[in-house]
Amino acid sequence: MSGFRTALSAPGLAAIAEVKRRSPSAGDLRPDADPGRLAAQFARAGAAAVSVLVDERFGGSLDDLRAARAATTLPLLGKGFFREGEDLRRLKDAGADAVLILLRDVDDERARELLARAEELGLDTLVEAHDTVELERALALDAPVIGVNARNLTTFAIDRAAQLRLVAHARAHGPERVLIAESGVQTRAQGALAELSGADAILVGSALMSAPDPPAKLAELLSRPLVKVCGLTREEDVAVAIDAGADLLGFILARESPRRAPAVLPVPETVLSVAVFVTDTEETPADLVQLYDRENGHRGRDATLLRDGAEVARVFDLPWQAGDRLHLERAAATKGRVMLAGGLAADNVREAIAAVEPWAVDASSRLEVEPGVKDHERVRAYVAAAR
Repeated sequence: MSGFRTALSAPGLAAIAEVKRRSPSAGDLRPDADPGRLAAQFARAGAAAVSVLVDERFGGSLDDLRAARAATTLPLLGKGFFREGEDLRRLKDAGADAVLILLRDVDDERARELLARAEELGLDTLVEAHDTVELERALALDAPVIGVNARNLTTFAIDRAAQLRLVAHARAHGPERVLIAESGVQTRAQGALAELSGADAILVGSALMSAPDPPAKLAELLSRPLVKVCGLTREEDVAVAIDAGADLLGFILARESPRRAPAVLPVPETVLSVAVFVTDTEETPADLVQLYDRENGHRGRDATLLRDGAEVARVFDLPWQAGDRLHLERAAATKGRVMLAGGLAADNVREAIAAVEPWAVDASSRLEVEPGVKDHERVRAYVAAAR
């Protein structure tokens, strides 16, 4: 096999950056796109692989794949509507390392034939599903790389919630296969939620090709740490945190907290909401739950971050109203996703990030004028420093 599957299996969230000039749903995106130039730029911006649309309905051709192959050593996915083994040979000759198999367009017998032909040619495959029936087919085919498309290719409607449920379902079948969340990712938070749902990678096309600077947009989607503003109780503070560029918004629902929110306030789908509890949880519309133990009538030191009841990260905090000079060293020594909290603000968050390299940072009390009321300039300064 080629390096496509291997490139997407590395720790952390990988990205497949897609080159396409137009979209049937959005029309022209970047008609004058240079596939070779973009492929090289995407490689420098951190892409694990590049997808190239070779179908004329997307303004593409095999020449685009050849241009990308000449410009980068990254694995290339040839993307289009393929039904014949000869299609795969042409893609291989043009420089593809992997090919797309759309289960919407082929039955199981033809899918098996294409999988076998791809293996003969030394090509990886991305078997794409967009609903429960197609996902079960992909699993039954034992496809090593499965893409779950949030876009319905008939109506072009995007349903990210359904996509992430399917990703989580596929991940529950075992860790060995590579899962890709396709379409619908516009922000870091949306990419992160795909990761937390079980995706190894995201495939991003329209969001990149419609951006003023496609490689800069890709680098932004992959950049870490995520930035959380916690202890929000007012809609005006939520709006400021979003405008500043926060990725996660925290709402404390523990009864003893002076920052207790009335509820998880509404947030747009471009960011993630986090419900914060101490010991006792309750049903919540939040995307994530941050759960502390209770010690001496207050929250304990550290917490777990949960997605649908499963731990997805560890939160390293300071003791209640106390310090610890070894706080950063303790967090840095931990493997896996770390959300770093405790006394962070604009004046120290960069130093903390350099020491720990966390997946996310979390600030609350030092961004306030009083408990539960944010100082808007402090919020903006903290988010800017953290990003």
